[in-house]
Amino acid sequence: MIHMTKRDYYEILGVKKDASDDEIKKAFRKLALKYHPDKNPGDKEAEAKFKEISEAHEVLSDKQKRARYDQFGHAGVNGAAGGNPFGGSGNPFEGGNFNFNGQGFNFDFGGGGLDDILSGIFGFGGNTRRPRRGRDYQTSLTLTFEEAVFGTTKTINLDGEKLPVKIPAGIDDGVSIRIRGKGGEAPEGGQKGDLYIQIRVRPHKHLTREGTIILSEETISMVDAALGCEIEVETVDGEITMKVPAGTDSGTPFKLSGHGVPFRKDGDRGPHIVTILVETPKNLSKKQKEILEEFKNAKKHKFF
Repeated sequence: MIHMTKRDYYEILGVKKDASDDEIKKAFRKLALKYHPDKNPGDKEAEAKFKEISEAHEVLSDKQKRARYDQFGHAGVNGAAGGNPFGGSGNPFEGGNFNFNGQGFNFDFGGGGLDDILSGIFGFGGNTRRPRRGRDYQTSLTLTFEEAVFGTTKTINLDGEKLPVKIPAGIDDGVSIRIRGKGGEAPEGGQKGDLYIQIRVRPHKHLTREGTIILSEETISMVDAALGCEIEVETVDGEITMKVPAGTDSGTPFKLSGHGVPFRKDGDRGPHIVTILVETPKNLSKKQKEILEEFKNAKKHKFF
């Protein structure tokens, strides 16, 4: 039997082993945007790469998981991240990659495990007292950025019976939803399998997300930065007027409270952080150059 060796998580994200949390986040966001399935439709290699970097980020962004990984390698986080993104048992006999009514469902061998399979073939081993379960089905749903933030209800077609699925507000890309009893029919005396739905979130053109925080950037001119101005900022709640005070430096963050992602417990929302970027003027006219030269000279003489 050939055992595939997993790549080092730090190598996958392209960071050093002593990388800070911010460095890991930035590396993940950059790679996730590049390899996201919605940006690379039909590209299996990009899809596999996206799953790989998501798995690496899941471990390295969690302090406890990262500590276990640093000490024990992949064996230390085998249950936290790994082959089955839907939280399966790791059974090598699971997963058939079959289509179910054109929905792209996958299903396993009923949750009985290797002992039950051997028992059925050779007549020994296994737990004969345990009822067999029906097959678990797996599928995916793609949401817009706003649907993931506010929650929504989607409908899945299960062999002609339509199933409404409530998506909670604040759900993350890559999370799986489990619906009990909506999988395959069980053998006599057993229970139906479950349905696992993996959530995928389309990237937004202008907004990104870190947990309950929404991030964006706005570019203003050097003059507006010096004199102050008001700008229209795109948020998930629509455009909001934000005041930029005089003397704002490039890279300055501003917080719009209550315009981020809802908390799952109390319904409160995180902030929207807007980073101001100051544009350096190019191709100046003669008059503009003269004005800037006057300003430069005045500053040297401490008139400002």
